[in-house]
Parts: sequence; structure tokens; C-alpha cells
Amino acid sequence: MAELLRAEGITKRFTGALALDGVDFAVNSGEVHVLLGENGAGKSTLVKVLAGVYRPDSGSVRVADGVNLAVIYQELTLVPELSVAENLFLGRPPRRFGVVDRARMLRDAVGLLARVGLRVDPATPVKELGIAQQQMVEIARALDLNAGVLVLDEPTAVLTDTETDRLLEIMAEIRDQGVGLVFITHHLDEIRRIADRVTVLRDGRSVGVLPAGSSVEQMIELMVGRAISEQYPRRSQEPGDVLLKVDSLTRDGRFTDVSFEVRAGEVVGIAGLVGAGRTEVVRAAFGVDHYDSGHVEVAGRRLPGGDVRAAMRAGLGLVPEDRKGQGLVLTSSVGENLGLVTLRSATRAGIVDRKRQRRHADEMATALRVKTSGLDQEVRELSGGNQQKVVIGKWLLADPRVLVLDEPTRGVDVGAKVEIYELINRMTAAGRAVLLVSSDLPEVIGMSDRIVVMAHGRVAGELPARGTTQDEVMALAVQEFSA
Repeated sequence: MAELLRAEGITKRFTGALALDGVDFAVNSGEVHVLLGENGAGKSTLVKVLAGVYRPDSGSVRVADGVNLAVIYQELTLVPELSVAENLFLGRPPRRFGVVDRARMLRDAVGLLARVGLRVDPATPVKELGIAQQQMVEIARALDLNAGVLVLDEPTAVLTDTETDRLLEIMAEIRDQGVGLVFITHHLDEIRRIADRVTVLRDGRSVGVLPAGSSVEQMIELMVGRAISEQYPRRSQEPGDVLLKVDSLTRDGRFTDVSFEVRAGEVVGIAGLVGAGRTEVVRAAFGVDHYDSGHVEVAGRRLPGGDVRAAMRAGLGLVPEDRKGQGLVLTSSVGENLGLVTLRSATRAGIVDRKRQRRHADEMATALRVKTSGLDQEVRELSGGNQQKVVIGKWLLADPRVLVLDEPTRGVDVGAKVEIYELINRMTAAGRAVLLVSSDLPEVIGMSDRIVVMAHGRVAGELPARGTTQDEVMALAVQEFSA
């Protein structure tokens, strides 16, 4: 196999923190080379060095003659106001007589979308698509660039199992065409299915290269520097009083007659396919979005609809699925973001007790093992997984009665996932409750006490987590309802 790309001795610092320390990496034609590591290990930084976004402080990157490199970044790079077709051909639209040929652009877009199995009207504005659909648009655009090296930075983080299967099939097809692929994922089963080589980064250094077929245990131990005995360490409690009650919640066109309860000491999972209405329900319950009928209670107290402050005062917290768009102030520091939810309670006579806020933020950052150069580092400079820890941490500092976690471990490495699961255990052991929304079925089954399954905006059924299989959850998730 011909070598398409080689990076040698790559070193990069940010705000005094060493992100990469002498990393070597190479990509051959016709291979999938996986970059594996904990959040903050340097994976995304290395990708940006390879793509020329960052200039390394030392080291070199060499690309074979005539080879183009395309990157699908972890965070979406689409223009929300433009259509799907316009995003697919952004900067390179087909032209006829010097004018953009929109008819051809729409025709070509249909073929590209079909290649990734996405059935949407290419004239649809991207902002009207779900996150998973937007990710597939990103993938379709990158595949059309005919790159010799294609870098995919956590492309499956927002995809369903079916969409992930299709993506892995596409990756295998283009690998067979001689393309070199760099694949970043935290899903170790995907690595075992597709990888030819695995380079493991830890704390900015390459700590080993594993061959195809390496065990999950080998990957975990090399990645985190320790063995993890239990992937889903749920410790169930005896359920107490009802802390969250959602009763007949309905919003026309989004969800219908949704009811469930969450008790003290309990983790209730919400499962379902993309578009089932899971996120829409929890946003409405928290007061972010309106609903047409039904009601929500926290500890027996009925909440007014569409009032986030009332929900927070009652003891309800929400970690949203879109951490950058809804969970963080990217231009503010780690410490400031950790103190956002408790800012009001830390204010007396119009003056914020900043010393107390900073002390609590420091304790939380340490407890969550947030990899940062300090509380003053801007949160946008952190890896995606460490940003997620900050979003969760700000709510943990507020000590809510009920914490709603919407895709809490998306883009989070296996070691950090276990840390988040242990925090969930601590909350329920203290008599709090957790509502866990996740597309990761093993996670929902492994960390829940009960599972509410949604399909087409309705509750399709409820299952006890213990003894339930993924097939049983999926059977409810694909259920059809009569009109």
C-alpha cells in the first residue's frame, strides 16, 4: 500500500497546555486508520494540524503528490440558512454560462444524498433538519470531494445504528477504491468492525499502534492507562416519592399524550429512534418550548408551561443534546460556564460572590477530571468531551431534584463515560432522580432502572431495564400507531 500522508514529531501548545507532544502518524492507501484516545488526548488537534487549520509548533506533515485531504469535523460546518443542495456544493456550485445552474445542483444533490441513504428534499433549509440528518449532509459533501485522504472526526456520534451501518459500508467501499481513511470514534465496536490499524493517543502522545482485531480490553487499557471492569456500573436504589410527573403532554405535530413518572433514587431512560420526539418532550417539560395540553409536576408542584426559571426553581435541570449551541457560552471561561446555573443563588445585593463560585467550580472541574490549563481557559478551546463535562458540571453544582440528561455521553470517551455514570449513581443515592435520553441502547439498558420507549411522538411502551434486550426496545421503537 502506498503511503499517502505522514506526520512526524508533531507538537502543539494552547494557552500553556501541551496538546500534542511529538506525535507520529501515517495513512496508507486502502486502509482505515483509527485515532483512539480519551477526550483531550489530542485527536481533534492532530486532525486540524493534518488539515492545515493549525500550524504545529514543531514537526512536519508530508502529503503524497496529487493527494487531496477532506475533513468531516466533529462539530457541524453547515450554513443553517442555506438549502441542503447549497451546502453540498458550497463554494463550488455547478454553473451554466457563468450563472449557478440550480436545476443541475438539485439533481446532483439527490444522487449524493442517496449515496448516504438520506431521503430529504435538497431544497430544504439545513436548519430544518435534525442533527443526525445534518451530519449525513456533511458526509455526503465530503464524499463528493474525491479526496485521497478522508478524515472523519466522530461522524457516528449523532447517528442511529442503521445510519452508522450505512456509513461503515460507505467507508469500506471507498477504502476498496484506494482512499486512505482516518476515523475517530469512541464506539469500540465500530473500531473492531472497520479498523485496519489503531493509533492510541494519551495526554497528547502516541502510546501504541494496535492491529486489526485487537480486543476491546486492549484498546481501553492502552487508551485510559487502566482497566475498566464494568462499563455500565448502575447501582439501583429503592424508588421513593415521585419527583417528576409528565402527564398527557401534547404538542401538535411533535408529540401526543406523553405520560411518565420518575421517582427519587431512580434513573428512567427514554429510548427511541431519531425523530421519535424524545428531545422535544424534555425541552417542553423544562419550559424551553411550549406545549398545547397536559402538565408537568416536580415534587408535586405543577409547573407553568414555557417557564424555564420556574422549572429551575422547582429543582429541574436540563443538559441539552447540543452542548455548543445550547449548553455553553463558548467565549467565556471554564470557570464562568461552570457557575452559570448557580450565578443567581450566589448573588447578594446585586454582588456575585466570585470567590465562592470559583472555589466550587474548581472542585467540580477536579471531580469531573476536566482536562484544562485552568479555570480561566476559554471553554471553546476544550475538546468536545471536556465541554460536555462542563455542561453537566454546572448543573451538578446546582444540585437539582431531577436532572434531565439528553445524550450526555455523545462524543465522550469510555473512561469519561464511566465517570459520568458514577455521578448519576451518586445523584440517585442522594435521593435525586435522573431522566436519561440516549440513542445508545446499551447505555439506556445498562444505566436505567426503567425504560420509556417513544415512537412517532408517542409512548410506545415501558420496560424494566433489568433483563431487557436491545431487540425488545427496538420492537417498541418501530411501532406504528393507527390514526
